Amino acid sequence: MTDVAQPVLTGGCQCGAIRFALTAVPLQVSLCHCRMCQKASGAPFATLAEVANKDFRWTRGEPASFQSSNIAARDFCKACGTPLSYRQIDGDTIEIMTGAFDRPDRLVPKLQFGTESRLGWVGTIAALPSKTTQQNYGADKLAGICSRQHPDHD
Repeated sequence: MTDVAQPVLTGGCQCGAIRFALTAVPLQVSLCHCRMCQKASGAPFATLAEVANKDFRWTRGEPASFQSSNIAARDFCKACGTPLSYRQIDGDTIEIMTGAFDRPDRLVPKLQFGTESRLGWVGTIAALPSKTTQQNYGADKLAGICSRQHPDHD
């Protein structure tokens, strides 16, 4: 019988084809503002949880990969396109996009990288006017939406 440690955190892509588990808490959680992370995430910055390879496993499916530089690759779901990770080739860790976790609220960034590319307006986000999804769409329209997103659990 194989000893498999219980997951501490789990997650996956939007369609559910790829799932992963961590058996230890991340080493660090950070924001990266560099242009590569902006493009890879399609967002003003990426939020990443760094995990030792020994504490990480893909539990369903195998992600596709793009070698974004001579030292790093980025994994994503080939079915739905969800960005999943950044990893240095032959490195000891993998950095998982925090939005792919089932409980992203448990991953609080403590550090920022690539700040030379940080967009000037990022610091003002919290002060912008905001609406909930229901306020934006209205209860009737929201009730009629049929999500095809995989639930945040296995």
